[in-house]
Amino acid sequence: MGIYIYINMERLIYGDLLGWKGSDRRKPLILRGVRQCGKTHLLKEFGEREYRDVAYFNFEGNSDLSAVFRRNMDVARIVGELSVLRGSEITAETLIIFDEVQFCAAALTSLKYFCEDAPGYHIACAGSLLGLMLPEGRGAGGGSLSFPVGKVDMLTLRPMCYLEFLRATGRGMHADALRRLEPGEEVPESMAGELEAAYREHCAVGGMPEAVLAWAGSRDMGAVERILLNIANSYRSDFTRYAPRGESAKLNRVWESVPGQISKENRRFFFGHAVEGARASQLEDALQWILDAGLAYRVRLTERPGIPLSANASESIFKIYSSDMGLLRTMAGAPAQSILLGDGDFNDFKGGMTENFVMCELASLLGDGAGIAYWKNPKGSAEVDFVAAMGGRIVPIEVKSGRAPRLKSMEEYMRRFEPDRALVVSMENVRTGRVCFVPPYMVWRAREILDAPR
Repeated sequence: MGIYIYINMERLIYGDLLGWKGSDRRKPLILRGVRQCGKTHLLKEFGEREYRDVAYFNFEGNSDLSAVFRRNMDVARIVGELSVLRGSEITAETLIIFDEVQFCAAALTSLKYFCEDAPGYHIACAGSLLGLMLPEGRGAGGGSLSFPVGKVDMLTLRPMCYLEFLRATGRGMHADALRRLEPGEEVPESMAGELEAAYREHCAVGGMPEAVLAWAGSRDMGAVERILLNIANSYRSDFTRYAPRGESAKLNRVWESVPGQISKENRRFFFGHAVEGARASQLEDALQWILDAGLAYRVRLTERPGIPLSANASESIFKIYSSDMGLLRTMAGAPAQSILLGDGDFNDFKGGMTENFVMCELASLLGDGAGIAYWKNPKGSAEVDFVAAMGGRIVPIEVKSGRAPRLKSMEEYMRRFEPDRALVVSMENVRTGRVCFVPPYMVWRAREILDAPR
């Protein structure tokens, strides 16, 4: 697997970039993701390491650059004018980076013509999910947005997962040791304490590269808090920038309600908790924007799990999880020190926080289009936190913030549906069987552990 180094931060998606570069069927690439998750740094570092030349163009606030694309879609002309703008020739050995591509609808449309008329050029674009998923064909720069469906390759960069966080915080040897463990092998006791500490740090700091860098460099939680607050405020500004007139307030209310709803014992999402008395029909569009922006994940209820999970998933009953642990904690007002020390001040938040961590790890593990739901019996007396499609099987996943007591809901699920494997995430060590146990810091190896001999 390839590794990307962001200063001292390794991103696992680097291997996918290498695969894109070497593919005979390569198309222009769009690297999408939430704002400030490291897309630009990743592409620049990739270009510097893997190409002889890099041509970087940022469309935000650059009218001269946007004008290059507005005349027509003649690729030869576009490349010629871009070469003039940068002061040197662009060749087939150049990585062309279009940053903030959502600010020029014509540039996004041009990717279709690069794909069809000039596939020899290597073009990689960075864009925020919110800007790229605007409704009604409205470009962020004010133009008509014609998305080049089928003419681009897509990758999604998420906030840093636990394994990336482990390496970024100077624990690369621990990460290597975890990789060397045979699937199902217990984590040595000599490592478990440090791995649990890193897990608590990741819950407090999150996976935004700037916040992780601040923590890795100084262990200054005050600096981390300021960074996370700035990121949250930048998202609020994005709501105002992109949303139709009058809708940004709804976006803010829905987004800011997520931490409080995760903290409740019944973590089902209620629109009425976001805006008192509001009906789902009034806020569904706002929630969809949050999801399209990559700021949250939706997990729907299923009473009859099967492949595909979406076939029997409820449209109206679901849970919402934050895509970044640090933003979740900051917006919830949970003291970082309580999480780092594992004390009792955040017990009301602990269960939801652990579930949210597992959801983020599953999203990283399973990728785009991941099939994840949750199960509840018709009486509502038993509930399994997640059911996920892994390797052609449906796996029930129960999450416990401490050690696992008797698993009544899981036992009922096992009786009803007889899965060949199930997974419990708790602070117990790795154990295999029909029910496999993993600590939170090993969820990234869940697929291998579930495939291990009993």
